[in-house]
Amino acid sequence: MKYPLKEYFKKNTEAASLAVFRIFFGVMMFFSIVRFWSYGWIEKLYITPTFFFSYYGFDFVKPLGVYTYGIFVICGIAALCIALGYKYRIAAIVFFLSFTYIELMDKTTYLNHYYFISLLSFVMIFLPANAYYSIDSKIKGISYQQVPKWTVDSIKLMLGIVYFYAGLAKLNSDWLVRAMPLKIWLPSKYDIPVIGGMMDQEWVHYLFSYTGAIYDLTIPFLLLYKKTRGVAFFMVVVFHVLTRILFPIGMFPYIMIVSTLIFFDPSVHHRIIAFISRFFKITSKVANTKKAWVMHPVRSKIITGMFALFFIVQLLFPFRYLLYPGELFWTEEGFRFSWRVMLIEKAGYANFKIVDKKKGTYFYVNNDDFLTTFQQKQMATQSDFILQYAHYLKKHFESQGHQNVGVYVESYVTLNGRLSTTYIDPEVDLGELKESFKHKTWIIPFKDEIKGL
Repeated sequence: MKYPLKEYFKKNTEAASLAVFRIFFGVMMFFSIVRFWSYGWIEKLYITPTFFFSYYGFDFVKPLGVYTYGIFVICGIAALCIALGYKYRIAAIVFFLSFTYIELMDKTTYLNHYYFISLLSFVMIFLPANAYYSIDSKIKGISYQQVPKWTVDSIKLMLGIVYFYAGLAKLNSDWLVRAMPLKIWLPSKYDIPVIGGMMDQEWVHYLFSYTGAIYDLTIPFLLLYKKTRGVAFFMVVVFHVLTRILFPIGMFPYIMIVSTLIFFDPSVHHRIIAFISRFFKITSKVANTKKAWVMHPVRSKIITGMFALFFIVQLLFPFRYLLYPGELFWTEEGFRFSWRVMLIEKAGYANFKIVDKKKGTYFYVNNDDFLTTFQQKQMATQSDFILQYAHYLKKHFESQGHQNVGVYVESYVTLNGRLSTTYIDPEVDLGELKESFKHKTWIIPFKDEIKGL
C-alpha cells in the first residue's frame, strides 16, 4: 500500500484544471461579495445590530462598525486577484482570512456553504493554482503546464465530502419516512411556474426527499467516472438550479456547479481557457510550455502531511455529535460544520425573565430592545445562542444597577412539524452557567425519536 501511495504523489496532471477552478472560484466569490453589499446586508447584519452572537472561543471577532465595509472591500479585491492569478498566494491568504473573519463576526448568519468556502479557500492557499494561465506566470515569464495530481484531487475530495456527508445526514426517519421538512416548505412554492401546482402533493415531497438523498450520496462517484460524468454534471446543473428556484440559498448553487467542473478531463479545461482567451483576446500560447511545477521535497512532505490531517479532521468532525446524549436535531450539539443541509424546520420563542434572586421580584425582557428579528429567530431555537444572550442580559442589567440578577428563560420550540414543547429548563439560572463543549444538561430532553445517522 505504501508503494502505490508514494507513486501517486509523483503523478502529474494538467495545470489547466486548477487554473479554471481558480478563475471560476475567484469570479464567483467576487460577485458574492458584490451581491451581499448591493442587497444592503452588510449594514443590516453587521452595522445595525448592537449585539452579535460569537462562536465559542472567537468572542474577539466582531464587526468594526462602518469599517466593516473595508473588510468586504479587501475580501472582494482578494477574490479578483485569485481569479486573475495576480499575487495569488497572498490573495488566497487574504481572502481566507477576510472571508472567515466575516463569517465569524456573527454566528446568526452561519450557513454550511460559507463554511465550505472558508475550508476551500484555506486549501487553495497551498495549491499551485497560479502556475498556469495567470498574471503571476506572465510576470515571471514562467508557466507550468503540469502540476501534482494530488493538488487537483484535493479539491475533488473536498467536494466529495460535502456531497456524501450531506447525503448521509438525510438518512433519518424525519427525512425519509415523514418527508420533513420538505412537507412544510414545498407547499409555499405554489407560485413557481410549471411545477408550482404540484408542490402541495405528498408524493412530490417524498420524491424530493428520496431524490435529494440519492443525489448527494452518489453524485461524487458519478462525477469521478468518465462514462457517467456527463450525465452526472447534467444532474448537478438540474439539481442546483432547482434548489436555487425553491430556496433562498444565494450563490451556492452556482458555486457548486462551476466547482464540479474540476472533475472533467483537462481537455475540457483547455477548451474553457481557449474560450476565455478568445473572449478577452488573450494570447495563451506562452502558457503551454510542457513544464511541470515541482514542489520542494521538504515543503511537499509538510503540505501533504498537513492535508492528510486536514481531511482526517473533515471526515471525523461531522460525527462529533455522537459524543453528546440526546437528539441532535433538538439539541444541535455537533450540528454545525457537519454538512447537514436543510434538514430541520425549527421555530419557537424565548421569553427572558430577569429576577432579583434575594427579593424574588422580576420583570420580562423585550428582545426587540437588543436583537434584530433575524437574531431573535435564530436565538430562540439554539441553546448556545440562548446562553450567550442570557449572559449579555445579566451584564447589561447589572451595569444598570440591578442587584442579585438571575436570568431565566421560558422557551418553546417546534421541530419538523411536531407540537411545540419546552426547550430550556425554566428553573435554571442561565446567568450562572458557563459555555463549554460539554453537554448542556439544562436542555429539556426531546420527547420523540428520530432514527438514523
